[in-house]
This record gives sequence, C-alpha cells and structure tokens, in this order.
Amino acid sequence: MTSINSNSGAMTALQMLGGTVDAREDVQNDIATGQKIASAQDNAAVWAISQMMQSDLSGYSAISDSLSLDEATVAVAAVGAERASDILIEMKELAITATAGNADFATIETQLAHKTEQLNSVISASQFNGVNLLNTDIDGNGASALTVSESLTRQGSAAGGVSTISIDSLNFEGSPNFDIENRTPITDSSSAIAALGEIEGFLRYAIEGAAAMGAAASQISDQNDFIGKLSDTVQMGISNIRDTQMEEASARLTALNVQEQLGTLSLSIANASPQTLLSIS
Repeated sequence: MTSINSNSGAMTALQMLGGTVDAREDVQNDIATGQKIASAQDNAAVWAISQMMQSDLSGYSAISDSLSLDEATVAVAAVGAERASDILIEMKELAITATAGNADFATIETQLAHKTEQLNSVISASQFNGVNLLNTDIDGNGASALTVSESLTRQGSAAGGVSTISIDSLNFEGSPNFDIENRTPITDSSSAIAALGEIEGFLRYAIEGAAAMGAAASQISDQNDFIGKLSDTVQMGISNIRDTQMEEASARLTALNVQEQLGTLSLSIANASPQTLLSIS
C-alpha cells in the first residue's frame, strides 16, 4: 500500500539501489587495484595469512641470494682442488722418473719445488668474496667451515628460523694428509720412492677434496632451484587468496550495472506512485 506521508516503496528501492552501488564500487576497486583483499579491513584473517606468506617470500628471496653466493664460493674451491690434483699428477710423474737410477735428481727436485710453489699459489687464489675453503682459516676470522643457509623453517604460530648446512674446509694448508712442504726431497732413487708415496697420498687427498666440494656445490645448486620453485608456489598461493579474479569480477560488475539500472527504474516507479494518487484525488 502506498501512503502519501511515507513512500515505503521508494524507501525500499532506494535501499536496494544503495546496496547495489556500494557493491559495484567494491568490484570496481577490486578491478582497479587488482586485489580483492588489499588491507586488513577487507578480510582480517586472510590478510594476516597473506602477509605472513609475503614475509616468507621475502625470506626465500634472501635465502636464494645467499645460496648463489655460497654456491660460487664452493665451486671456486672445487676448481682449486681440481687444479691442485692436476699439479700433483705432474709431480707424481716427475717422482716416477726420479726412481730410475740414472735420473737427474737435482733437476727433478728443482721442478718439484716449482710445482709446489704453483700448488701453493693455486691454494691461496681459490677464494671467492674473501672465503677460501682450501685454507685452514677460511675467512680470516678463524672459521674452519662455511655455514650455508638453505631454507626457512616455521611451524604453526611459532617463530620461524633458518636451517643450515656446513661445508668443512679442505685445509690444504695444515692437514697432515696434505703436508706438501715437508715432502721428502729427492736426492736419489730411494728418496724418490719415498717422495712418490707421499705425493700419492697428497693426490688422493686432493681428489677426494675436489669430489666433496663438487658434490657440495651441486647440493647447494639443487637447493637453490628448489627455493626458486617454492617461491613461485608461495607467490601463486598469495595471488590466489588476495588478487582479483578478473573474469569473475568483470561478470559481477556487468550484473551489478544491470541491477543498478533496474534499481533506478524501480525507484522512479516508486517515486511516481504519490503523483498517481494525487491525480486520482
């Protein structure tokens, strides 16, 4: 029933139109910003989850940068250890030559001394960003191992942390298994045999060290690849809960535009009702 004093139809139509306009503005904002949850006001619980995931994403980025640096450090050490093994193979050949009774022992010893200098040069040069995993002190601060941050750890609402692995120095400077400076000098075939046995031990140590460094570099590289994929997945998860689904929003906006037109028409009809009553009277 329409009343002259109160147009309930117009009031209802106005309320519905206002709701439609508000809903349309929300959808337009979602489309404009690209986010259906841009602040805690939109949905406090989901916003809090997405913010925590965003924090994790930033952490993964930092972890990836650190892994890239550590991979390069370990890879340089592996190359140095490989080169050291090549030099030791050359020294082994010289020692074998010296086992013959008619060898020029003095010349061979001089060549071996030069090879030892070359070996020490390789060891000292095998550093990246000031860290040398072939030295006893790898960073000048007394460290004997490289700590590698490999991933974030977090469970439930507990504070997160970082999991690490440790890459030990090969210690070519101070290991008794690589005491190149105290090798037996070659003066005859007997001392050549003794030196050959020592060089064989040094070579085995260098080869095992190079293999260990190569495996560590590969492990770090694989972990970095995993962190990259994990970051992509987390980013997709954040997008799924915060970003606007454009196709859905576009369809919703079209429907709301139609609803607004119908609401405007309904309001016009409701507002015309009193005039109809006046014309009757």
